[in-house]
Parts: sequence; structure tokens; C-alpha cells
Amino acid sequence: MCRSIKTLRPPQLAEEATEEEIRAAALQYVRKVSGFRAPAAHNREAFERAVDAVAAATAELLETLEVRGRPASA
Repeated sequence: MCRSIKTLRPPQLAEEATEEEIRAAALQYVRKVSGFRAPAAHNREAFERAVDAVAAATAELLETLEVRGRPASA
């Protein structure tokens, strides 16, 4: 879908994804879906809420995924 979003789960990353990497991926996703690189002032709050929600969902997903050979995070 969006080539600038990188895979954030092991073994693609040597260590766990950082909050900054998760937020950057969420921002790219929201930009792609909304069609806006930067929202107009009247859409900024909705845009930021969407980025926050996608980042939270992404963090939760990464915390609960089980990757072969690696236990899921408790």
C-alpha cells in the first residue's frame, strides 16, 4: 500500500520498534488514507487523533504478535 511504511516486527528490525518508528508508520498511513500530506487547520485535530489511534493500534499489535522463535511480550 504505502512503500514508505517499513515492517516493524522482528526479524525485520534487530530490536523492538521505537515509539518514533511506530508514530512515523502511523503518520504515513493516515497521510495515504486521507490524501493529505499536511491537513488544513480545520482538519488538524482529526488528523492528529487518527495518527494517535493508528499508532496505539500498531503498538498493541506489535506487543501481541508471536514471531516464530520469539515469545510474545508479556
